[in-house]
Parts: sequence; C-alpha cells; structure tokens
Amino acid sequence: MSSVPASPDSDRFLVLTGGPGAGKSTLIERLAALGYARSEEAGRGVIRDQVAVGGRGLPWADRELFAELMLSWELRSYRLAAASGAPHVFFDRGLPDIVGYLRLEGLPVPAHVHAAAQTYRYHRRVCVAPFWPEIYAADAERKQSPEEAERTYRVMVETYAEYGYEPVELERAPVEERVRSVLRMVDGFAPAE
Repeated sequence: MSSVPASPDSDRFLVLTGGPGAGKSTLIERLAALGYARSEEAGRGVIRDQVAVGGRGLPWADRELFAELMLSWELRSYRLAAASGAPHVFFDRGLPDIVGYLRLEGLPVPAHVHAAAQTYRYHRRVCVAPFWPEIYAADAERKQSPEEAERTYRVMVETYAEYGYEPVELERAPVEERVRSVLRMVDGFAPAE
C-alpha cells in the first residue's frame, strides 16, 4: 500500500493494538488514570451496546455488520479526539484493526473501510501488545481461543505495517513498566501534568 500523508492530528494520536487479552486495555486505563485522554475499544463498546438493547448476535451472527458498527465507532472516536484538543490521545485499537478483523474472518475489505484506514491517521509508531499466554483469559466479550488471540496479534502487526505504520512491540512486563516504555518511545509525548 502506498504511504498516506499524516493528518494534523496524527502526531498526538497513539494506537495500542495486538491480540485480545494482551494487556492493552489495562495499559490504556492506567494512562487515563495519569491524565491522558483515551478512546474505548470499538469491539467491546459495540458488544456492550448490543447486549444493552437485547441483541445477542453481534459479532458472532453478522461479522460484516459488526465491522461496519466498529467503523462507525472508530470514526466517531477519531472525530471526538480531534475536537477535544487534548495534547495526546491513546486509542484502544484504531481503524486498521477493522481491516485486520475482516482479514481474520476471511471477509473482503470494503473500499470505504480501506479508505477510512488510509485517511484517518495516527502516530507513525503503533504500540503492539504481543500474545501473552500467562495473562490471557476469555470473558463475556472476549471469546477467542489463545490460538486466535496469537493469530490476531500477527495480523495486526502485518496490517499496520501495510498501512505505513511502524509497529513497536510492547514488552511483556507489569503495567507501570509498559507505561514508561510507551511514553519514552513516542516522540513528542511527555508525562501529563
């Protein structure tokens, strides 16, 4: 894929991605507790919304619709972050994750999903949480097997690289070490005041 120019917001938007159950959300929650702005993971948010209105099928019954709902969620998160004026925003997954999800499911990537992933850019470095079997656990919203979780991690690395990002693997370490590592490795990010 060709390189797409960064948007004015991309330097302040950092994505954390990887396989499920690798500690991404815990890391983002800790960054939020330190005063950083953050997004909520689209997949979990969509599932919670569907359960709240009595829907039980997504994402399992209609994976294409699930991807479209995640796309809407991520676009809204991006626009809210841009409008917030926050100096730094940490995203619990980003638009390329939807492409990765569709690929994992063996589904075609619609042109509008590809266009969104190319248009709405994040910081050039993307933090990737590797599969971590010692902390992985399924829950009501995370039903993937450990093998699927590891495959998801690999597909996300490939997908982000194809969109011109530099995937940087997080160490398997306690959350405080991961926080320091994330803040150190991203140019222009400094601790919140």
